[in-house]
Amino acid sequence: MLDHLIKGATVVDGTGAPGFVADVGIRDGRIAVVAESGKVAEEARSAEDASGLVLAPGFVDPHTHYDAQLFWDPYATPSLNHGVTTVAGGNCGFTLAPLNPEQPGDADYTRRMMSRVEGMSLVALEEGAPWTWNSFGDYLGALDGRIAVNAGFMVGHCALRRYVMGAEAVGGQPTPEQLDRMIGLLKDAMDAGAWGLSTTQSSSHSDGDGEPVASRHAKPAELIALSKAVGEYEGTQIEAIVAGCLDQFSDDEIELFVDMSAAAGRPLNWNVLTIDASVPERVPRQLEASERARKSGGRIVALTMPILTPMNMSLGTFCALNLIPGWGEILALPVDERIAKLRDPDVRGEMLRRADSKEAGVFRRLANFGRYVIGDTYSEANEGLSGRVVNDIAAERGQEPFECLVEICANDGLRTVLWPMPTDNDPDSWALRAETWNHEDVMLGGSDAGAHLDRMCGAPYTTRFIGDCLRGRKLLGLEEAVKMLTDDPAQLFGLRERGRIQEGWHADLVLFDPETIDAGKATLLHDLPGDSPRLDSKAIGITAVWVNGVEAMRGDVVSGAVPGKVLRSGADTRTVSTK
Repeated sequence: MLDHLIKGATVVDGTGAPGFVADVGIRDGRIAVVAESGKVAEEARSAEDASGLVLAPGFVDPHTHYDAQLFWDPYATPSLNHGVTTVAGGNCGFTLAPLNPEQPGDADYTRRMMSRVEGMSLVALEEGAPWTWNSFGDYLGALDGRIAVNAGFMVGHCALRRYVMGAEAVGGQPTPEQLDRMIGLLKDAMDAGAWGLSTTQSSSHSDGDGEPVASRHAKPAELIALSKAVGEYEGTQIEAIVAGCLDQFSDDEIELFVDMSAAAGRPLNWNVLTIDASVPERVPRQLEASERARKSGGRIVALTMPILTPMNMSLGTFCALNLIPGWGEILALPVDERIAKLRDPDVRGEMLRRADSKEAGVFRRLANFGRYVIGDTYSEANEGLSGRVVNDIAAERGQEPFECLVEICANDGLRTVLWPMPTDNDPDSWALRAETWNHEDVMLGGSDAGAHLDRMCGAPYTTRFIGDCLRGRKLLGLEEAVKMLTDDPAQLFGLRERGRIQEGWHADLVLFDPETIDAGKATLLHDLPGDSPRLDSKAIGITAVWVNGVEAMRGDVVSGAVPGKVLRSGADTRTVSTK
């Protein structure tokens, strides 16, 4: 007997093939039958009429930071709401494990680092996760049987360094013995099911003390040695970030990525490829790394987002503005001193010069302050400004845009929420995106779901992208769009029997209305441990989501079931060849 029968849906199976009307039966967590409508003879415990709806494989998000959130939110919201059934975590070199039991301060260091570098609430990290683990295997075991999505995790280079080198991980170089211990620790993690190694050398990544995170101090020889260890295990990967990911790679960065992938014989993915027609040289330069890797026996895959993800800014809290060269020191001052500096015309002039310079890289896109929209305000002086564009307010007041913005924020004690209008929302940029998405070494993703919780909400990229393909710009057909969200990431990670609707495969499924599927406007909630804030977005047009054959979500409401599985390398992933 079937557990559930979905009747008359338009099946878009993830392969890119044309959709077809069929009945799909689920039994014991698997897709038991895909047959012409009305031709399934086997009885089912439950059934539903899905006429006019689309049934697709569950979406796979290749870049998340749900490592901590899954402990207080096993549903990985809002990703599950938007049809995501499998998430990849442990990215950017940052994981919660392993923790050295002989260094009891490491858990606190890790929490403060994650709070700074990934924008996670420190209170939520302290109160929402148990922190009972030492080994990476212990960490995975703490999630077993308690999550509603499937989740796999890389092991973070920063955690490996901290475990072996202690405080010397920041600024120090490992001895040969320490490097051997690091490699052994990485192997222990992969024995336990880690998907491979993640690392960062990005200048944007600092720990809770404001120092460059541990992996940024690693030299190429260390990274190559760890990469070789990755290649000894089945179903593994590398994920890596360097400063050039934000704009354009240097020759040394390309060489490092190529050497790491070739040494492991495994794919290396990085994020995020920013596509902007006003910088036409960026995409060819970034994809040069992929071309060189193929010649050297490696493979480098760029993640790119298929939507424009709104990200709010603030002069009062740490955000992307702090990463503009020369801005971090000013924005780190106490509020009163910060306001005084920002009101100084000479200081503002130098800040604007640095923000619009080549050294600012991709952050140059944040420098047009006239195109910022005022979000939430907190003072009587700013009443009525929410939703207005700074250029308009500045013109009324006879001020320069940045001066105007500073005064608005100063009135709120720098609490004002700012929304920069995208600079790359033009037809040429969208045409370039559509062209780039079809490159064999480009994959959709980079949501950062689970991180930067009160600053951005990338998780809904799945529903917004499909809605755009169906009713918006229509840059792709539905079948190709679904393939990019399902089979493509499943194939990159070597997920066993996931990413397609096929008899015998795991029943990770999403049922949606093609006439309405979309994502709602991002809204701020205070539902994390300690009432900490996060941005959320309602799923529109998602009828139901099944994970391993169990209904996990219906009508944007979680079912309460936790059918997800911790996906372990080897057992749940196969090796993906780089040849």
